[in-house]
Amino acid sequence: MPKPDVRGAGAIVWRQREELEVLVVHRPTWDDWSFPKGKVKSGESLHECCVREMREETGQHVTLGVPLGWQHYTIAGGKLKEVRYWLATPTPKSHPSLAARPKAKRASKKEIDEVRWVGVEQAKELLSIDGDRQMLACMIHLWQAGHLATTPLLLARHARAKKRSAHQGGRGPEDTRPLTKSGAKRAARLAQILSAYGVERIVTSPWKRCTDTVAPYAQATGLTLEAHEQLTEAAHSAHPGKVADFVHDAVAHLARPSVVCLHRPTLPTVVSALGALMPRALARQLPHADPWLKTGQALVVHIARQGNQSTVVGIEKVRAS
Repeated sequence: MPKPDVRGAGAIVWRQREELEVLVVHRPTWDDWSFPKGKVKSGESLHECCVREMREETGQHVTLGVPLGWQHYTIAGGKLKEVRYWLATPTPKSHPSLAARPKAKRASKKEIDEVRWVGVEQAKELLSIDGDRQMLACMIHLWQAGHLATTPLLLARHARAKKRSAHQGGRGPEDTRPLTKSGAKRAARLAQILSAYGVERIVTSPWKRCTDTVAPYAQATGLTLEAHEQLTEAAHSAHPGKVADFVHDAVAHLARPSVVCLHRPTLPTVVSALGALMPRALARQLPHADPWLKTGQALVVHIARQGNQSTVVGIEKVRAS
């Protein structure tokens, strides 16, 4: 497929009341009903775009869930546009993640003149675009399978750090090696990604390059860093099984949206442990070769819970721009 001229992001925002409801918007220019979406701004990730557009078009703060895929279509001038969609849920105004987001201005009435919660059957009748109805069908399938409500676990590789040879003349302690300037900038941008997923718990290796990667989000939200010694490179080298056990426990008992900041040498163990916990089709989407993740990149694992059973229902890779 040719490279798109325009990129955007959108979401199916849902809630469970007496029935399953979704949020739709009316665009007076086209006189149609659709799911809210919008174009990416310069320097903005798709995830940031999505939560911003939901706020602008619907007035709702949202938290992202499982990715639903892409819509591709041609717009004015023969340009190709692609829009990525997620499931999303309304976020309480008191949620700590919102403190890490920039303010957003509501769209004008000329752009969006009505926002409406509707049941899924009414949505089928209202939606004007085939692609939106297909996305709705995907959501209904997840709902019927009990996989609609999910909690994200973000496994992040720390942002770019100074080379060992450049840290205190090559003699600096490994646990104090800091981020580079570009690494620090990416760490600040990562905070926006963590906010989009509503992260409430921050777990990290205690080594500086990891703690500094998640520190901007912790500072913005007031959340506390939880340092786990078994996640360091040295501890992993001595006892890799403890990292695998950590991953198993994190997936099995995940209670709230969480991020875990890790070192590259731990990632083969992390990915192997994850692969054993998900369907084969999803496991094939995991990274399978070094470096596993780029610096400042995260693997998002979407976990549905039914009773005492945790099921991985989606994965994606994200990296701040």
